[in-house]
Amino acid sequence: MKTAAELRQLLRNIDHRPYPAYKDTRGAYQFPGYVLSIDHVQGDPFAAPSKVSVRVGGRQAGFPPRLYAMPCQRVALQDALTRRFGALAGKVSFQAKGSGHSGLVSVSRCGQQVLERTACGLNPDSGEVLLRLEVGFPANGRTINARELEKILFDLLPRCVEGALMYRSWDGAQLRGVADLAEDQQYIRDSLPGLGLCAFVADGSVLPRASGVSALPMAGAVPFQSPPELSVTLELPNRGKITGMGIRKGITLVVGGGYHGKSTLLKALELGVYNHVAGDGREYVITDATAVKIRAEDGRSIQSTDISMFINRLPNGKDTACFTTEDASGSTSQAANVVEAMEAGAGLLLMDEDTSATNFMVRDELMQRVIHRDMEPITPFLERIEELYRVHGVSTILVAGSSGAFFHAAHCVIQMDRYVPRDITALAKEEARAFPSDPSGLAPAAGIREGRRPQGDRRAQPGDRVKVKPMGRDGVSVNRDTIDLRYVEQLVDGEQSAALGCCLAYAGRHLMDGTATVRQIVDRLDGLMEEKGLSALWDCGAGALPLARPRRQEIFACFNRDRGLNIR
Repeated sequence: MKTAAELRQLLRNIDHRPYPAYKDTRGAYQFPGYVLSIDHVQGDPFAAPSKVSVRVGGRQAGFPPRLYAMPCQRVALQDALTRRFGALAGKVSFQAKGSGHSGLVSVSRCGQQVLERTACGLNPDSGEVLLRLEVGFPANGRTINARELEKILFDLLPRCVEGALMYRSWDGAQLRGVADLAEDQQYIRDSLPGLGLCAFVADGSVLPRASGVSALPMAGAVPFQSPPELSVTLELPNRGKITGMGIRKGITLVVGGGYHGKSTLLKALELGVYNHVAGDGREYVITDATAVKIRAEDGRSIQSTDISMFINRLPNGKDTACFTTEDASGSTSQAANVVEAMEAGAGLLLMDEDTSATNFMVRDELMQRVIHRDMEPITPFLERIEELYRVHGVSTILVAGSSGAFFHAAHCVIQMDRYVPRDITALAKEEARAFPSDPSGLAPAAGIREGRRPQGDRRAQPGDRVKVKPMGRDGVSVNRDTIDLRYVEQLVDGEQSAALGCCLAYAGRHLMDGTATVRQIVDRLDGLMEEKGLSALWDCGAGALPLARPRRQEIFACFNRDRGLNIR
């Protein structure tokens, strides 16, 4: 390993030389208290910034083990370090006089959710901290401006390292709060099954967001207050007693007038599968970790999926027990989304009639009189919703504002009234008696077809280089093939999309042999990330992209939407 002094001298030697001479700086350098590694040098000032990492030994970093004793606490601490480093880098980062990305210093930008990322890792055994960042090596045209890089590496970067990656620079109480919050959130999530709940929303939570383009809490919003009938009190390890609304397993209907907060509540529950940072307002909105948001998705591809639970007797005679299409309709796509969510292990479905296909959800009595059941290949979700819970153990939380057809099936009806929830189950059931349901005598579904197997991926052969290009939360491109993820609504970060692309590439290189099922492949990918960390996905031929960990449900969703796979 070289010394910092040697790096300084090297920079002075290559100053004013052609830009490719920057590649001589690759390697590790010992700085006071940490090791700086220049891992990848950009080819020119207009290319993606150079990749740099900082490694601080456990003794130098000094973070007490109690702050990362649990996996959820370790992820929360890593998240806090990344945020602090990013904030400091934002203050000191400057656009050096020069071309391209000259002077850029950046780390992963964290949102309101706490995610495991390759940006920062803390070794639970040694306490060592590793932080990865990008630096735009300065240039004038395509000529090296090493004096500016010297300022970044020897002045600005050390201040960020000291301020973010050394425990002595932190308020110990602040970091204890981060660890305690993570432990309490995990405690609630672990407690849900034993309490018979699929979700919990704490009193005082702030659910509305500042705007449609801001994830920050809305100032002056109505704090959440549980209806007395649904109120649950928990004793948390750190905060102590907390009271809120417990949503029981089964079928829950959320109703109310427009703009009263129905979809706002559902959105909070969608994202309740993740922990949130303090101050978000949804810190104690906790949902079953396997919950999946279901919606219609016109035009998506479907491969060998058993949708016969909902769609049968097609006029063209096509087999719906092994259904494939390149351009699904709204109802067909929603049927596939439900079945695929079940295959992914979902114990809770979240649905909003605003983003659902009407003919998939319900058929009213008049329509059934005019178009007889024998002429309709779609079995509405309404007629399967109770079976999903009773037979398959899958609960549903459904937002409805125009159709009362689900009142008969609902176990609980919550009315949102000016953002205040009210339990109106008894009233809804009483009124529903005036509109008797039509028992159809529908035979139970035969179950869903499992064991779908990808037959290989032509884009990711062993030894080949794979180009993975994330497109924010909208999708990811793998060797120019785009996987559309716009409607996978529980993706919250573009780095998760990058990780999904790497999952596909890794599976194509190492796991797809024509015998492994989609479930087995996803299990192996999930286990790989759990055992070796996200960076293990870099062994996919795509390089060291910044990654954030997706849930297994989103990995399934990505595989199911990839037109480049041949799933049978």
